[in-house]
Amino acid sequence: MITIEEIKKNEKVQKLIDKADEVLKVIGYTEHGHRHTSLTANIAYNIMIRLGKGEHPAQLAAIAGYMHDMGNVINRDYHAQTGAILAFQILSEMEMPLPDVLDIVAAIGNHDEKNGYPVSDVCAAVVLADKSDVHSSRVRNLDMISLDIHDRVNYAAKSSFLRVDPDKKTITLEIKIDTSVSQVMEYFEIFLSRMLVCKRAAEFLEMKFELVINNQKLL
Repeated sequence: MITIEEIKKNEKVQKLIDKADEVLKVIGYTEHGHRHTSLTANIAYNIMIRLGKGEHPAQLAAIAGYMHDMGNVINRDYHAQTGAILAFQILSEMEMPLPDVLDIVAAIGNHDEKNGYPVSDVCAAVVLADKSDVHSSRVRNLDMISLDIHDRVNYAAKSSFLRVDPDKKTITLEIKIDTSVSQVMEYFEIFLSRMLVCKRAAEFLEMKFELVINNQKLL
Protein backbone atom coordinates (compact mmCIF):
# COMPACT_ATOMS: atom_id res chain seq x y z
CA MET A 1 0.00 0.00 0.00
CA ILE A 2 1.32 3.43 -0.96
CA THR A 3 1.04 5.77 2.03
CA ILE A 4 0.61 9.50 2.43
CA GLU A 5 4.25 9.76 3.49
CA GLU A 6 5.37 8.37 0.13
CA ILE A 7 3.11 10.83 -1.68
CA LYS A 8 4.66 13.72 0.25
CA LYS A 9 8.09 12.66 -1.02
CA ASN A 10 7.00 12.64 -4.66
CA GLU A 11 8.71 15.51 -6.48
CA LYS A 12 5.92 15.99 -9.02
CA VAL A 13 3.31 16.28 -6.29
CA GLN A 14 5.43 18.80 -4.39
CA LYS A 15 6.02 20.97 -7.45
CA LEU A 16 2.38 20.82 -8.53
CA ILE A 17 1.19 21.97 -5.10
CA ASP A 18 3.79 24.76 -5.06
CA LYS A 19 2.86 26.01 -8.53
CA ALA A 20 -0.90 25.70 -7.95
CA ASP A 21 -0.58 27.84 -4.82
CA GLU A 22 1.55 30.34 -6.74
CA VAL A 23 -1.15 30.63 -9.41
CA LEU A 24 -3.85 31.22 -6.80
CA LYS A 25 -1.70 33.84 -5.09
CA VAL A 26 -1.46 35.78 -8.37
CA ILE A 27 -5.25 35.88 -8.77
CA GLY A 28 -5.82 36.83 -5.14
CA TYR A 29 -6.90 33.59 -3.44
CA THR A 30 -6.07 32.56 0.10
CA GLU A 31 -3.31 30.05 0.84
CA HIS A 32 -3.76 26.67 -0.84
CA GLY A 33 -0.20 25.38 -0.40
CA HIS A 34 1.41 22.72 1.76
CA ARG A 35 -0.14 24.01 4.97
CA HIS A 36 -3.66 23.61 3.58
CA THR A 37 -3.00 20.32 1.77
CA SER A 38 -1.27 18.75 4.77
CA LEU A 39 -4.04 19.84 7.13
CA THR A 40 -6.71 18.53 4.77
CA ALA A 41 -4.88 15.21 4.56
CA ASN A 42 -4.58 14.93 8.35
CA ILE A 43 -8.23 15.80 9.00
CA ALA A 44 -9.50 13.44 6.30
CA TYR A 45 -7.37 10.63 7.74
CA ASN A 46 -8.62 11.31 11.28
CA ILE A 47 -12.27 11.36 10.18
CA MET A 48 -11.90 7.90 8.65
CA ILE A 49 -10.08 6.51 11.70
CA ARG A 50 -12.56 8.04 14.16
CA LEU A 51 -15.44 6.45 12.23
CA GLY A 52 -13.74 3.06 12.20
CA LYS A 53 -13.29 2.87 8.43
CA GLY A 54 -9.86 1.26 8.67
CA GLU A 55 -6.25 2.20 7.95
CA HIS A 56 -6.31 1.56 4.20
CA PRO A 57 -9.33 3.79 3.42
CA ALA A 58 -7.92 6.38 5.83
CA GLN A 59 -4.66 6.44 3.85
CA LEU A 60 -6.62 6.88 0.62
CA ALA A 61 -8.51 9.81 2.15
CA ALA A 62 -5.24 11.37 3.32
CA ILE A 63 -3.69 11.03 -0.14
CA ALA A 64 -6.77 12.49 -1.83
CA GLY A 65 -6.79 15.33 0.69
CA TYR A 66 -3.14 16.09 0.06
CA MET A 67 -3.52 16.10 -3.74
CA HIS A 68 -6.99 17.64 -4.01
CA ASP A 69 -6.01 21.17 -5.11
CA MET A 70 -3.28 20.38 -7.66
CA GLY A 71 -5.64 21.20 -10.53
CA ASN A 72 -5.37 24.89 -9.67
CA VAL A 73 -2.07 24.83 -11.55
CA ILE A 74 -4.19 24.65 -14.74
CA ASN A 75 -7.12 26.89 -13.78
CA ARG A 76 -9.29 27.59 -10.77
CA ASP A 77 -12.36 26.58 -12.76
CA TYR A 78 -12.85 22.81 -12.82
CA HIS A 79 -9.70 22.39 -10.70
CA ALA A 80 -11.23 19.33 -9.05
CA GLN A 81 -11.56 17.48 -12.34
CA THR A 82 -8.18 18.51 -13.74
CA GLY A 83 -6.60 17.67 -10.39
CA ALA A 84 -8.14 14.20 -10.56
CA ILE A 85 -6.53 13.63 -13.97
CA LEU A 86 -3.14 14.78 -12.69
CA ALA A 87 -3.48 12.48 -9.69
CA PHE A 88 -4.41 9.53 -11.93
CA GLN A 89 -1.23 10.01 -13.95
CA ILE A 90 1.05 10.33 -10.93
CA LEU A 91 -0.45 7.49 -8.91
CA SER A 92 -0.39 5.21 -11.96
CA GLU A 93 3.29 6.02 -12.42
CA MET A 94 3.85 5.05 -8.79
CA GLU A 95 2.16 1.71 -9.56
CA MET A 96 -0.61 2.14 -7.05
CA PRO A 97 -3.30 -0.56 -7.47
CA LEU A 98 -5.97 0.68 -9.87
CA PRO A 99 -8.92 0.36 -7.43
CA ASP A 100 -7.09 2.65 -5.00
CA VAL A 101 -6.26 5.12 -7.77
CA LEU A 102 -9.90 5.26 -8.82
CA ASP A 103 -11.11 5.82 -5.25
CA ILE A 104 -8.71 8.75 -4.92
CA VAL A 105 -9.46 10.40 -8.26
CA ALA A 106 -13.21 10.11 -7.65
CA ALA A 107 -12.74 11.86 -4.30
CA ILE A 108 -10.61 14.63 -5.79
CA GLY A 109 -12.93 15.11 -8.77
CA ASN A 110 -15.95 15.56 -6.51
CA HIS A 111 -14.56 17.67 -3.66
CA ASP A 112 -15.66 21.08 -4.97
CA GLU A 113 -19.03 22.37 -3.81
CA LYS A 114 -19.89 23.88 -7.22
CA ASN A 115 -20.02 20.67 -9.23
CA GLY A 116 -19.13 17.78 -6.94
CA TYR A 117 -21.02 15.38 -4.71
CA PRO A 118 -19.85 13.00 -1.96
CA VAL A 119 -19.57 9.74 -3.88
CA SER A 120 -17.74 7.62 -1.30
CA ASP A 121 -16.55 7.61 2.31
CA VAL A 122 -13.14 8.77 1.09
CA CYS A 123 -14.69 11.64 -0.84
CA ALA A 124 -16.93 12.68 2.05
CA ALA A 125 -13.94 12.81 4.40
CA VAL A 126 -11.99 14.99 1.96
CA VAL A 127 -14.93 17.36 1.51
CA LEU A 128 -15.32 17.84 5.26
CA ALA A 129 -11.59 18.23 5.79
CA ASP A 130 -11.18 20.76 2.98
CA LYS A 131 -14.13 22.96 3.88
CA SER A 132 -13.28 23.06 7.58
CA ASP A 133 -9.99 24.91 6.98
CA VAL A 134 -10.99 28.48 7.75
CA HIS A 135 -8.21 30.38 9.53
CA SER A 136 -6.43 33.72 9.70
CA SER A 137 -3.13 32.14 8.66
CA ARG A 138 -4.51 31.58 5.14
CA VAL A 139 -4.70 35.33 4.44
CA ARG A 140 -1.74 36.52 2.33
CA ASN A 141 -2.28 40.28 2.11
CA LEU A 142 -3.53 42.06 5.22
CA ASP A 143 -4.24 45.18 3.15
CA MET A 144 -7.09 43.29 1.48
CA ILE A 145 -8.99 42.51 4.69
CA SER A 146 -11.18 45.60 4.47
CA LEU A 147 -11.76 45.13 0.73
CA ASP A 148 -12.20 41.39 0.22
CA ILE A 149 -14.84 39.46 2.16
CA HIS A 150 -13.02 36.12 1.76
CA ASP A 151 -9.84 37.52 3.28
CA ARG A 152 -11.82 39.28 5.99
CA VAL A 153 -13.74 36.18 7.08
CA ASN A 154 -10.64 33.99 7.03
CA TYR A 155 -8.65 36.58 9.00
CA ALA A 156 -11.44 36.82 11.56
CA ALA A 157 -11.35 33.04 12.13
CA LYS A 158 -8.88 32.60 14.95
CA SER A 159 -9.42 28.86 15.33
CA SER A 160 -11.35 26.05 13.66
CA PHE A 161 -11.73 22.43 14.71
CA LEU A 162 -13.68 19.56 13.21
CA ARG A 163 -14.99 17.37 16.01
CA VAL A 164 -16.08 13.82 15.11
CA ASP A 165 -18.25 12.08 17.70
CA PRO A 166 -19.13 8.51 16.64
CA ASP A 167 -21.32 7.99 19.71
CA LYS A 168 -23.52 11.04 19.08
CA LYS A 169 -23.16 10.50 15.31
CA THR A 170 -22.23 14.15 14.81
CA ILE A 171 -19.49 15.95 12.93
CA THR A 172 -19.19 19.48 14.30
CA LEU A 173 -17.21 22.37 12.86
CA GLU A 174 -16.26 24.63 15.75
CA ILE A 175 -15.01 28.11 14.81
CA LYS A 176 -13.91 31.11 16.84
CA ILE A 177 -14.54 34.37 14.96
CA ASP A 178 -13.29 37.80 15.97
CA THR A 179 -16.46 39.82 15.38
CA SER A 180 -14.50 43.06 15.47
CA VAL A 181 -13.03 41.96 12.13
CA SER A 182 -16.00 40.21 10.51
CA GLN A 183 -19.57 39.54 11.54
CA VAL A 184 -20.85 35.98 11.67
CA MET A 185 -23.35 36.79 8.91
CA GLU A 186 -20.46 37.36 6.51
CA TYR A 187 -19.32 33.78 7.11
CA PHE A 188 -22.68 32.50 5.88
CA GLU A 189 -22.67 34.96 3.00
CA ILE A 190 -19.64 33.31 1.40
CA PHE A 191 -19.58 29.83 2.91
CA LEU A 192 -23.22 28.70 2.85
CA SER A 193 -22.63 26.46 -0.19
CA ARG A 194 -19.66 24.89 1.59
CA MET A 195 -21.74 24.17 4.67
CA LEU A 196 -24.40 22.52 2.50
CA VAL A 197 -21.85 20.20 0.89
CA CYS A 198 -20.49 19.42 4.36
CA LYS A 199 -24.02 18.49 5.39
CA ARG A 200 -24.29 16.13 2.40
CA ALA A 201 -20.87 14.65 3.17
CA ALA A 202 -21.76 14.00 6.81
CA GLU A 203 -25.05 12.42 5.79
CA PHE A 204 -23.20 10.15 3.36
CA LEU A 205 -21.17 8.98 6.36
CA GLU A 206 -24.45 8.49 8.25
CA MET A 207 -23.62 11.39 10.54
CA LYS A 208 -25.19 14.77 11.27
CA PHE A 209 -23.27 17.96 10.45
CA GLU A 210 -23.29 20.78 13.00
CA LEU A 211 -21.77 24.27 12.96
CA VAL A 212 -20.79 26.05 16.15
CA ILE A 213 -19.45 29.63 15.96
CA ASN A 214 -18.29 31.39 19.13
CA ASN A 215 -19.89 28.61 21.22
CA GLN A 216 -23.27 29.17 19.58
CA LYS A 217 -24.83 26.29 17.63
CA LEU A 218 -26.00 27.65 14.29
CA LEU A 219 -26.64 24.43 12.37
